Amino acid sequence: MQREERRKPNTRYIELLQILSVLQWILSFLLLGPVCILLISWIVYNQSWPLIVIYMLWMIFDWKTPERGGRRSVWMSRWTMWKYFRDYFPIKLHKTVDLDPSHNYIFGYHPHGIMSIGAFCNFGTDSTGFSKIFPNLKPHPTTLSGNFKVPLYRDYLLAAGMCSVTHSSIDYLLSCHGSGNAVVIVVGGAAEALKCNRNNHVLILKKRKGFIRKALTNGAFLVPVYSFGENEVLQQYHFEPGSWKKNIQELFQQWIGFAPCIFFGQGIFSSSSKGIMPLRRSINTVVGKPIPVPRMKNPSEQQVDMYHTLYIDCLQELFNAHKERFGLKQTDTLLLV
Repeated sequence: MQREERRKPNTRYIELLQILSVLQWILSFLLLGPVCILLISWIVYNQSWPLIVIYMLWMIFDWKTPERGGRRSVWMSRWTMWKYFRDYFPIKLHKTVDLDPSHNYIFGYHPHGIMSIGAFCNFGTDSTGFSKIFPNLKPHPTTLSGNFKVPLYRDYLLAAGMCSVTHSSIDYLLSCHGSGNAVVIVVGGAAEALKCNRNNHVLILKKRKGFIRKALTNGAFLVPVYSFGENEVLQQYHFEPGSWKKNIQELFQQWIGFAPCIFFGQGIFSSSSKGIMPLRRSINTVVGKPIPVPRMKNPSEQQVDMYHTLYIDCLQELFNAHKERFGLKQTDTLLLV
């Protein structure tokens, strides 16, 4: 009895740390950008010109870093906090085959989900053991270039290993940054986030061929990656097509590059109430087999289409091979739009 009583407070303490680790990430995702802008405004208002000048000079000097391999902090990727973040769900990384670090790779990550939690945890931190599972391979998760224009927020993203998803950034990572690089692209992007729904597996992929062309022009192997459970940890309110709310979402997507999702999960300390905390659902990220891709300076549309079809076939094979293992039905299928 005494041993059981001693374990209970320890368990509650660990659960609290897990909640706080996820909460800080959610708030940083939602608020860090605006908070950084407010902080800069406060500095300007108080006329702290030396700080402004120093940071502006630093930004000018550092402006190209998001497109030149980033500035990943190994120390930050190994923070103990990320282990609590991982265990909240929990999140696990699975490999199907070894990846040769003498090659470069493009990881096509699916699905986007609401916040791409699995992508950040597996490839932005080392909490799921990427460095041990794929030794000598360096992950480079990518995001919209506009995120790197926000002062201070950009430094947080760079420390987490983020790089810009622009053409020049991807070309640099795959051709000018040595070998052993894995560029992680969430292929469906913001448009796919709007289609995120529990028990549905809808991917925006049919017309997404830019990453295929990048793989061909740089000779980078393609690797399909699927996160089972990514769509299950958060839910969103779906608005009727043609409604003013839906129109606002679509306008944001066209102007800014992402669409604001009205999402919810559970309460901070209660799983029975709605709140901003994700549900405690397992996320299992499976890294598939690499698809060898030759280097082509100017690939034709037919060649791009051929490898795009091959990639889709390999992704569907990966999904079907593991879906029942991670709680889906045999009848569940991917819907590509």
